[in-house]
Amino acid sequence: MTHRIDSIVARRVWDSRGRPAVEADVVTSGGALGRAIAPAGASTGSGEALDRRDGGAEFGGMDVQGAVASVNGPIAQALRGAEVGDQAGIDRILIELDGTAEKSKLGGNATIAVSMAVAHAAAAAEGVPLWRWLGGDAVDTLPLPEIQIFGGGAHAAGRLDIQDFMVVCPGAASFAQALEWTAEVYRAAGGLMKDAGKLAGVADEGGFWPLFDSNEEALGMLTRAIERAGYRPYEQVAISLDVAASQFGKDGRYRLARDGSDLDAAGMIEVLAGWIGRYPIVSVEDPLAEDDATGFQAFASRLGGQVQVVGDDFLVTDAARVKTAAAEKQCDTVLVKPNQRGTLTETRAAWEAAKAAGMGAIVSARSGESEDTTIVHLAVGWGVPQLKVGSFTRSERMAKWNEAIRVEEQLGRSARFAGALPYRSKAAYRA
Repeated sequence: MTHRIDSIVARRVWDSRGRPAVEADVVTSGGALGRAIAPAGASTGSGEALDRRDGGAEFGGMDVQGAVASVNGPIAQALRGAEVGDQAGIDRILIELDGTAEKSKLGGNATIAVSMAVAHAAAAAEGVPLWRWLGGDAVDTLPLPEIQIFGGGAHAAGRLDIQDFMVVCPGAASFAQALEWTAEVYRAAGGLMKDAGKLAGVADEGGFWPLFDSNEEALGMLTRAIERAGYRPYEQVAISLDVAASQFGKDGRYRLARDGSDLDAAGMIEVLAGWIGRYPIVSVEDPLAEDDATGFQAFASRLGGQVQVVGDDFLVTDAARVKTAAAEKQCDTVLVKPNQRGTLTETRAAWEAAKAAGMGAIVSARSGESEDTTIVHLAVGWGVPQLKVGSFTRSERMAKWNEAIRVEEQLGRSARFAGALPYRSKAAYRA
C-alpha cells in the first residue's frame, strides 16, 4: 500500500543541556505520525554535518529557529506527496535540496530530524515497530550496551582529559542482564567515590563527575567498582574508553593537563598501552586526534589485537573515510552517529562500508540528547552489535536503555544478545 507524506511540521524543543533542538513531525495521507528530535554533540569532529544555529545573544547563539524554518518551508514543500517508505529517495531529496557537503544550508539538525521522522512514519504506516521496519523478520539480536560510569573531557569541563570511562558486560546473557550488572557497577562506583571524597556531581551524559588527581586514578577506581559489585574483570565486565584525543591533541602533540604531560603520538600510544596492560580495557575510541592518521595506524598496529580500535571524530560516520581506514588498517570499528551525516541513508552507508570491510560498529547517542529513542531501533534493525547511549542515569539516557529492554521482550524467545561478540578475537577478552 502506498503511504504518501501529507505534512511535515517542525518546532523548537529542548535537549538534555537545556539548549534548543529541532523536533520534526511527519504525517502521512493515512494519518500515520512519525516524530524525531535531532541530538547535538559537544565533542565534535571537523567533518561532521553542521547544525544550523541562529547566533546572536539569545540562548548563547544556540537557537534553532532557522533550522525549524528550513523544515517548515523548503523541506516540507519538497517532500509533500513523496512515498514515505522510500527512505533513500527522500534522503536524496534532502541532500540535493541542501546542496552542501556539510548540510550548512538547511542545517544537519533539520535534515536528520526529518530523515528520522520519515522512518518512524513509514513504520507507523505499516503498523510495525521501527526496528522491524528497518530489519524485517530476520531481526533477532540486541546490541552490547556501552555505558559511561565517569565523565570527563568536553562532557565535564575538562576535569579529566579522557572523555568517557565506560563499562561493557561481555559476560552477560541478555541485554537486560547487562543493564542489571551495570547498575551494580554504577552503584559501587558511587559508593567508592563518596567514601574517598571524590564525588562532584554528574557530567553531561549522566556519568559521575569525579575529583580524581589523574586520568589513571579513574581506571583504578572503575576496576575496583567492577570488583566491588561482584564481577570478574574482562570475563564479565570490562572497561571501554573514549579518549576523544582531538580535544587535547593538536599538531601531533597531546597535552594531558590532569597528568601534566606533553606527548607526541608515540608517547600518547605508550601511555594508552600501559593502561591497557594494567586494566581490563577492551575498547579504545579516538586514541589519537582526528588529524593524526599515522598515529591511528601505529596504535592499531600495536594494540589492535588486544583492544577494539574505534574511530569517531576520525571517521565522522562517513562511508568514504571508513573504507580508507579499513584499507590503511587505522581502526577496526566505526562509531555511527546519525547527526554526523544528516540523513539515515548516509548513516547506514557508513555501517554497510564497515561490514563490507570486516569492521565492527557502535551506534551512538550524543551528549545533547532527548527522549528520542531512534538510535535503539537503528542498532537493532540494522544489526549493529554495539550501542552507546551515555550513562546509567538521567531520563534522556534511560529512555533509550529502557526501549531496548522492551525490544528484547518483544523478540521473546528469538532474542539473541551480541554479548562478547565484538571482542571474541581480542587477546584482552579473557573468557
